[in-house]
Amino acid sequence: MAAVKTSTRKANTAPAADTVTISADELAQRVAIVRRFRELLIQQRERFHNYLAVLEKQQDVIKTGSAEELLAQVELEEQIVADIFSIQKVIDPLEDMYRTTVPFSPADDVPALKVALESLKNRAISQFAYNKDLLSSRMAELRTEIKELKNNPFVGAARSLYQNSVTASLVDIEG
Repeated sequence: MAAVKTSTRKANTAPAADTVTISADELAQRVAIVRRFRELLIQQRERFHNYLAVLEKQQDVIKTGSAEELLAQVELEEQIVADIFSIQKVIDPLEDMYRTTVPFSPADDVPALKVALESLKNRAISQFAYNKDLLSSRMAELRTEIKELKNNPFVGAARSLYQNSVTASLVDIEG
């Protein structure tokens, strides 16, 4: 089994006391952890892009007021959110492994992926909050319209003139 020396210092500096010797198996394990963690972060980033696109489309649907389209958007949103949470359940333990086994490397793009993912999360949260407020105001408008329709005095005027009249149920034919 070959041992590999790694250092947290730059390559141009002389070896110091912080040089650690690890086995090839441990190095392979660390590389596998970094790769898998990176893949999951990329998948999560893609999910958040999809979620943000759905939220933006949902904003348009809320404004137009189509109930069927809104229902379809909400169902799609629920599926994406469930997918995001399922990936996050795998990312959390893998991130802990990543932190404990992999020292920071300048070539490692995981921190940049995490920053981009956090930015997408924040955008999705703000878009969700905006859609929620927009939907609440739209529902309030609809409630007002319904209340006005119920209180409209002309709604009853369209009834038949004979609808409320009293009609005889017995007729005297003897005279």
